[in-house]
Amino acid sequence: CIGVAGYPEKHIEAPSLQTDLKRLKEKVEAGAEYVVTQMFFDNKKYFEFIDAARKIGIEVPIIPGIKPLAVKRHLNVLPQVFKIDLPEELIKGVEKCKDTNEVRSLGVEWSIAQCKELLQAGVPVLHFYSMGKSDNVQAIASALF
Repeated sequence: CIGVAGYPEKHIEAPSLQTDLKRLKEKVEAGAEYVVTQMFFDNKKYFEFIDAARKIGIEVPIIPGIKPLAVKRHLNVLPQVFKIDLPEELIKGVEKCKDTNEVRSLGVEWSIAQCKELLQAGVPVLHFYSMGKSDNVQAIASALF
């Protein structure tokens, strides 16, 4: 089975989302059987990505990449390194947290809500970016399944 990466908010080196989607289509035409997305925190971006991919003929499963926030510095690091947006509601929630345990709890709850919506929409499977924090993923999986 061959899987490739997809970017709901476009790859950092792509000039546009349309260019990025054309490249993704080339990967699928070359034999990719599924796509795993870069992390995202707003499901709307994933659903828009799916719609755009389907419109240009990409029909393979597109698996959402979920990253539970674990520390406050993720507010700066993730957007800077991965060129992704964080929803204002999530930013404000994390900023109110008093310590890392509160951030972790909020990050897990955010991810649970994200996953529930994705699963209800018929997403085939979920991919988690644990970045060494498997306990966060375990907490999410326990809440979902």
